[in-house]
Order: sequence, then structure tokens, then C-alpha cells
Amino acid sequence: MISLVFVMLWHRRGQAATLALLGLLAVTSAVAAPAYLIAVDRAVAVGQIATAAPNELGLVASTVQDERVATDGTGDPGLATEQDGLQFGDVATALVAMPGFTYVYSAEYYAIGIDSNPANAARFVYRQDVCAHLQILTGRCLAAEGDVLIGEHTAQRLNLKAGDPIELRSAVPSPNPKKKAWLPDGKPRRLLIAGTYRPTEPAAGYWGARGYFTATPETGPGEPIFTAAVTQQTMDHGRITLAMDGRAGPAALNPDRLDVLRADLQKLTLSTADVGLAVQIDTGMTALLDRIDVGQSSTRPLVPVLAVPLILFACFTIFLTVGYGLEGRQSELAVVALRGSRWWTRWWLAAGESLIAVLAGALCGCLIGQLLVDAIAAIVFPDNGVSSDWSSLRYAPLAAGAALLSVMVAQRRQFVGSVARLLRRNPSTANGRWAVAAEALAVLLAVAASVQLVLSQGSLTGLGLFAPAILMLALGLLAARVLLPLISRYAVRALQRGRLGVALAGLQLARRPGAGRLFALLVATVAVAGYAACAVDTAAAGRAVEATLGIGADRVLTVQTAQPQQLLSAVRRIDPDGDFAMAVTRLPPGVAATDTPGLAVDSTRLAAVAAWPSGGPDPAEVADRLHPQSLAAPAFAGPDIAVDVSASGLTPGRNGLRLQVSVSSLTGLGDAVIELGELQNRPATYRQKIAVCQEGCRIDGIGFARTGSSRLTAAVVVHGMRATGPDREVLPTAQLADPNNWRASPEVRPAQAPDGLRLEFAESVSVSPLVWIKPAGTPDPMPVAVAGGRLAGDAVTGLDGKPLPITHAQTLPVVPQLGRRAVLVDLEYADRTTMNAGLGTTPQIWLNTAAPPDILDRVSAQGLTVVADIRSDQIRRRLEQQGPALALGFHVLAGVLAVLLGAGALVLAAAVDRRRRVEDLSALRTQGLRPGPAGQAMLWTYPALVAVAVVIGLPVGAIAWLVTGWALPLAGPYPPDLPLPGWPRVTVLLAVGAVVLLALAAVAVATGRHLRRRVKP
Repeated sequence: MISLVFVMLWHRRGQAATLALLGLLAVTSAVAAPAYLIAVDRAVAVGQIATAAPNELGLVASTVQDERVATDGTGDPGLATEQDGLQFGDVATALVAMPGFTYVYSAEYYAIGIDSNPANAARFVYRQDVCAHLQILTGRCLAAEGDVLIGEHTAQRLNLKAGDPIELRSAVPSPNPKKKAWLPDGKPRRLLIAGTYRPTEPAAGYWGARGYFTATPETGPGEPIFTAAVTQQTMDHGRITLAMDGRAGPAALNPDRLDVLRADLQKLTLSTADVGLAVQIDTGMTALLDRIDVGQSSTRPLVPVLAVPLILFACFTIFLTVGYGLEGRQSELAVVALRGSRWWTRWWLAAGESLIAVLAGALCGCLIGQLLVDAIAAIVFPDNGVSSDWSSLRYAPLAAGAALLSVMVAQRRQFVGSVARLLRRNPSTANGRWAVAAEALAVLLAVAASVQLVLSQGSLTGLGLFAPAILMLALGLLAARVLLPLISRYAVRALQRGRLGVALAGLQLARRPGAGRLFALLVATVAVAGYAACAVDTAAAGRAVEATLGIGADRVLTVQTAQPQQLLSAVRRIDPDGDFAMAVTRLPPGVAATDTPGLAVDSTRLAAVAAWPSGGPDPAEVADRLHPQSLAAPAFAGPDIAVDVSASGLTPGRNGLRLQVSVSSLTGLGDAVIELGELQNRPATYRQKIAVCQEGCRIDGIGFARTGSSRLTAAVVVHGMRATGPDREVLPTAQLADPNNWRASPEVRPAQAPDGLRLEFAESVSVSPLVWIKPAGTPDPMPVAVAGGRLAGDAVTGLDGKPLPITHAQTLPVVPQLGRRAVLVDLEYADRTTMNAGLGTTPQIWLNTAAPPDILDRVSAQGLTVVADIRSDQIRRRLEQQGPALALGFHVLAGVLAVLLGAGALVLAAAVDRRRRVEDLSALRTQGLRPGPAGQAMLWTYPALVAVAVVIGLPVGAIAWLVTGWALPLAGPYPPDLPLPGWPRVTVLLAVGAVVLLALAAVAVATGRHLRRRVKP
């Protein structure tokens, strides 16, 4: 019997090969999905490690010792040193026990004496093998006790050179928090500058996360003084920080042993806790590992979403094609049944041929699935390295079992069918109650899976994981149930009109029992490809939104510190025409957690520079509403200001008012609030020299500060404001005296006086220590554009941290960089309404693609220091290396495998139909059917089926995407608060449909030509 089955296999070797290919694809899909997940996990880990910050690639164990104070209170410094050293040594032993790390020892304390400014102290550092990582510019490296190395910028600033002697002493910060100064903490020592240096690679792993070359207000230019260990130890000092910097190498950061690294870090933390608080472990490696875990977890739902349909459709294809094949062998099976063969003989002759073919394909699929993913990973993830993990093969038996079960289910009728049924020329149609029940069950499962996906809020677990697959299959079956009767009617009408070729092709499609299932399979195949296209294109569009709208512009420069007016003026000088640059700063965070974040921008450049959401209002219109025309702010041209004021009703020294003026530089030198003096009950002129007004200032407000605590009723007349040069008035008297040109606090009533502006203070001023009158040159309340609906209150936090009254001027879908719940305000007007804005919160310069190549030099020329330079293309490349983007590569593979499944089913169906169709068409040709209609019937039956399946399959894939696509974590588990697209581009879907149509149509045409050659003329 076995030899007979092999003879049958050889006789129908084409069908057997196709069936083996389908079994291969089923197991390949089951193996490829977990294998691809393993490859993606490695790629995520490799990518995160490659882009990690220095502190995330190592750890620091540090302890502070004080040789002057014993830790046990005895006063013996030796005990303190010995005890602290013992603790540090215990942790050092634990560190060295961690494999794959290299360690650098260092020690440091602060020293003064080289810089005359008491606010600056230098880091006096010993670091192991430091000379190998420095470029000696002048002099030599460390050679003798007493030698030191200083940085090139420090040498230039202090006019020092190699060979000069210096005197240093250890220092501690002043205990007075209001006094930023360093105090001596040791005896001075004379040292020799052996040379000046420049770090060869300041960001190299050797330096760890010590921040040696980061400038701070307390340490000057960020260049430590390096010395030898003996010099550092013999110099008189108190507290000293000892540290071990551990740098993780490739062995420690091997993607296959990150779990071991996490366990080692946990053990180190426990050992540190056992030692006590004297030793501190600082590392960002835990954050790196957590980020890798998050990236890997975001890939887990994306691959099975299309792996499940592939396996399901492969089994359905095997079921369909085996059933097709058995229909062609019914006469053989009838003869076996007539001879009274036992059931197992009948079963083996019916199922053996298909089982052997599927089993052979399944065995090959185990290897091919893994090798296919390895080949793809080597191309797509070239930096991944080679993984020896073959654990994905554990899913192969499950897929092979499902494929073999599909073979058995497809032959159920042949096992239990009567001889009469097997001898029938026309098998039963697919309208039986079991077929209808199966299709109804598929529809119910699709509904249940979709409902569960909604109720679980997009959790791709349980039945929800099968939702896309079941939904596409159910829609394919429904489409076949609806469409094939229409094709039958069309074929009958074509026959009545004499179009024989079309009629024969249509009747072959509509009345063939397995045609409906074949059509449903082809529809599902196209739907899988369309669904994959939806996921890939939607995710790509989402990454484009994150890379542009997420950062605000094509390129964003973050500067170190800058006042809003300084930033605004600098950017306008860099780009006077407003073609490529825009000043931006964030509004300070509010006190309440529910306060809406805000962005202040130079709105006159909003349309030219900012990334803008599609579907939002025109940015030029938004800019007009945020920056309406207003009066020019009062300004003066020189550094000195004089204010003529007379007052009455004051008690100087006890219950009076002090005059203040808030100004902003016209050239970006900064803001200032100037104290002019206490008002007298007589006319007086108050003068002040203002440093930031060297090139002119505008007046932001005139303030009056209380000097007493009792109630106050007074009147003040501002007669004039002018610069102290000849004929340089700030305002004409008429303009100054007009109360409509000023905006006053409720405690002050402005009125016009014959010789100026009269201000009457009510008794309620006793509860206000400071009141202001401001020029009415800005809108009041401030217009803002709001994203996320109307604000709960009528104010936001202004640049000075105080409430800024606002009015809702425009609704936005999103504020660039901040998200879908934020406000947008004009930077110039927001700055003019504040009395002292201080330093901006995250000051930035947004640039478009027209920014010149030397933009960084232009920014530096304006006195701004760039601390971050973010480009949209860099963000996009980084997103493309993260888990979701990498996982979607499997969707492309799934689309290709789905098309191969459809093509295999088409070939096998055509091979089974070939014998009967050859007999039918040959008989019709003998009876006089013309060659033209016969050729149409032969050539266009399956191409027409393919064309209709593609037309129906694309909408089916789109519907499946509408129902389930929202649950896919295309932007990771924590998507940004941005309007990410939910639909692909129509052109992409059409292009995918065209490719699938060409591929399947080519197979269908090839089968038709083969059939035509076998038909007798």
C-alpha cells in the first residue's frame, strides 16, 4: 500500500509538489514569526545600545572620605580612612566580579587659587591613565610629584602657560546659600603647570558620566586640573570623592545576555545595601534595559497579528486544495469502496498522498522559515550580529499538526461518503447545511473577536489576536456568497446574448463547487497584503509626524540660557527677513498638575518655519490672530533714563511708594527692573543708568512698591520720561498723559492731568505691595491658540511665572512639539506684558530646510550657546530603528507569503480542474465551438477570478484595518500626544493591489495557457 501511495504521488507529482509547498508555507509562517521576533528583539537592543548616553553604558561606584574626621567619632583619621576604604573595597570586589566591564579609578576634590573669582572653583582630579586620552598642546604630560595639567581655554583665559607655577588649596562651598563662593579648606601648595591639554574625545566612554568638560557657573569653563595620585593625596585636603567608573563592553552588552546583566546589577545593588550608605552606585544602565524591554514589548503584538492569518489561511488553503484534489479522484476512491476495502485501507489510499506531501513540506518549512528570517535579518539588520537561537522551531509541530488536521478534515466526505456519492459526476454544491453553518460560525467568530478587541481597549490577546484573520476570512466568505450568484446571472445573460466565451468562463466560476472557497481565499490573500500595506504606510506616516510635528520644525536648536527678549532679538538678527528661523520658548509650568502647557513663538514667522498639522487652520491666519496690530511700545535710545514725578499724600520712610521701571533691551541684551528711589511729596527727577539699555530699551511698565503697612491714599503725577541726552524724550507729553495709552492695576485710577499722567491710589493698595501701570501696546487679554478644547480658566502661566489673562482666539488640532492639549501665544507680546521675564524655559530656535549651513556659527556669534541640535531626519531614522518599525518588516514578509499561498491554491485548483475542463472544452470543440470563445473560456476564467478578488480584497483589508488597526501599537506602548494618522494613503493601497493583481494574474494566465495547449482542436 505504501508503494501504491508513492506511485500515486509520482503520477500527480505537480499537485503533490504544490501541496507540499502549501505545507511548507504554513510551517514557514509559524517558524518565521517567532524567529523574526527574536531578530527584532536583538535589533532593538543593538539600536538602543548604539544610541545610549554615556551614563547608560556604565556605572559609577563612589564614596566620600574625610581624612580629618573619623567616622566613629574618635578623631583618628586612620580609622575613618580604613573603614571607608574597606566599604569601598567590598563594592569594588562586587564590581570586578561583573564580567565584561573595564574600570577606571579616579579621585577628586575642589580647589581654588588659580582663578581670582571666588565663585569659580576647579576640579582637582586624578584619573587613571589620563594622559593616554589627552592631547598635550604645550609642555609635557605628568611626570613628577607636583605636576598638573590645565585646559587650553583655562590657560588662555588666565594667561597661563606650561612651566608657570601656581598655588592651589582645597575648597568647600560657602555655607551661606545666598553667597555663591568657595572657601579655603586646606593649606596652599605650590604646583607646576607641566602642560596644557585638549581632550581627544570628550564623549568617549573612558570619561564615563563624570561631566568633566561641562561648563557650569561654579566651575568655570569645564576643564578640570589633572594631576597624579601622589600629588593629590599629599596636598592638604578634607573631603575627597573616590570613584570607580565601570564601562560595559560588548560581552556585558551582548543582546543575548541582557537578563544576566540586569541580574548582576540587582546583585550589586543588594551588596551596596549590605555595605551601607557610604558607597553610592550611579548608573543609567537600568534605564537602558527598561527602554529595551519597552521597545521589545511593543513588537510582540505586531508580528502575531499577521502571523496568525498566514497560518490560518495556509490551513484553509490546504483544506481547499485537498478537497479539490479528492474531487478529481472520486472515481478512484469509489472503486476502492466497491471492492470492500477495510476502512484503514480506504483511509490510507485517500489521505496518504496528501499527508505525505504536506508532511514533507512541513519538514522543509522548519528549516526554510528560520533560514529565511536569518537571511532577511542579515540584510535588514546588518549590525545585529548572529544569533544561535533556534527556539522558534518549537512552534513548527503545532503548525504541521494544524496542516495535517486540515488534510483530514478536507477528506471527511470521502471517508464516510457512500459509493453512489463518490460515483457522481457532479459533486454536491457548497450550499449544504454544514457549509452554511461553517460560514455562519466564521462570521460570528469575527464579530465576537472584534467586540472583544473593543471591550478590552485594544488588547491583542485571546480571541482579539485572531480578530484580523477571522474578520478577513469571514468577509471573504460573505463576498463569495454574494458575488458568485451575480456572476452566474451575468454568465446566463452572456449566453443568451451569444457571448459564449464569457458565458463559459462565468459558469465555470459560479457553478464549480469549490470556486466559492477559492474566491474567498483569494480575497483573504489580497486582504492580508492590503492590511499589511495599511499598517506599514500608516506607521511610516506616523513616524513622519513624530519627526516633524513632534519636534516642531525641520530642525530645532536648544540654547543654554537666554531671556525671551534676548532670544527674540538674536534670532531676528540672524534671519532679518523671517525666511528660516523662529524664536521659541516654553511657558513656565503652572502650580497645578492640570495646568495646560504653553509655547511662546515669534508668530510672525510661524507660517514659514513651524511644522504644521494637516487639516489645521492656515498658520498665517493663526499668526494674525496671535499678533494683531497694536501701539508701539514706548522706548528710549540710551543707557540712562530720567523720570519726572511729583507726589502728594505720602509719608516718606514710613508709608510711601518706591518708584520702579521695567525695561527690555531693544537689541536683546536682556530685561531689567530698575529701582529709581522713594517718591517725595514734591516734584523730583529720578535718574538711573541701565546696563542692558546700552543700545536702547523699551518701557514695559512703571511700578510703585509700598514702603509701609498702613493704608495709603496718595496721588502721583508722571510729568515726563526721557533719556538723559539732549532732546531724547521717551514719550510726548500728550501721549504720556493719555490714560488710554496705559493699562493700570485695579488699585490705581489713571487720569489726564494738565502736565502729565495723574495716578490716584485708593486705600485698597494697602493689600498690594507692588502695583504696575503698563503701556497699552499689547492685547489685553492676550490672544492664544488652544489645542484640546477650551481652557478651564481664563489665564495661563506667563513668562514671569504669574497668571497671564488670555482670550481664546483660535482652535488648533495640535500645538507643535507640545501635543493635543496645549496653548500657543505670541512671544513678543508675552514678553512685553511681563515685568521681569527672567530666563526662558527651554529657549529654542526653530529652523526650516532653508537654514544656511553655517547656522551654528551665526547663533554663536549672537552670544548663544547651542546645547542640543535635533533634526527631523535624525528623529525619523531613530524611530525606524525602534521596535514597532522593525516589527512591521514582518508585515511585508506576511504580504509576500500570503500572495504565494494564493498563487499555490490557484495552481492546484487549476491542476485539479484541468482534466475535466479539457474533456468539456474538447467535446464542445468537437460539436462546433469556435476557437475564439473556447480560447476565452480557457484563458480568462482564473484571471477574471483574480481580478474580482483583488477588487473585493482591497476593501476587505481596509475594513479589517478600520475595525482592528487602531489597536496596533504602531507608535509603541506610549504613543506621543500627536494626531497620528490612522489611515494609509489610497495610492499605496492601489499600488499594492496592482502588484498583487499582476502576480496572481500571471499565475492564472500561465495555467490558462497550459490548459489551452491540452484542449483538442
